[in-house]
Amino acid sequence: QVQLVESGGGLVQPGGSLRLSCAASGSISSRYYINWYRQAPEKQREFVALITSESITNYADSVKGRFTISRDNAKNTVYLQMNSLRPEDTAVYTCNAVNTIPPFRDYWGQGTQVTVSS
Repeated sequence: QVQLVESGGGLVQPGGSLRLSCAASGSISSRYYINWYRQAPEKQREFVALITSESITNYADSVKGRFTISRDNAKNTVYLQMNSLRPEDTAVYTCNAVNTIPPFRDYWGQGTQVTVSS
């Protein structure tokens, strides 16, 4: 069982930056890849970024060049550095850990609110 806790959300002006953290209760270093998703009001949840256990990354086109996902396995924490934020980045951001070993269980955090507004 893995529990995930997100932090770092808040209110920021357009063009500003935030760093989100996703802290895991157990080790996520060798078997899990981690996704960040976001959901804006009245919209479907959308993929934001992914990092594998080998630190291979992938991003949604809408955040490429602005967001960076990274992981610190010693701290069991994954980060999402968000720069050049736009109002359309406003959403609840949630991390998701997927076990790469069958039965491929996945775990979700509660989410953290990011609001980009002047």
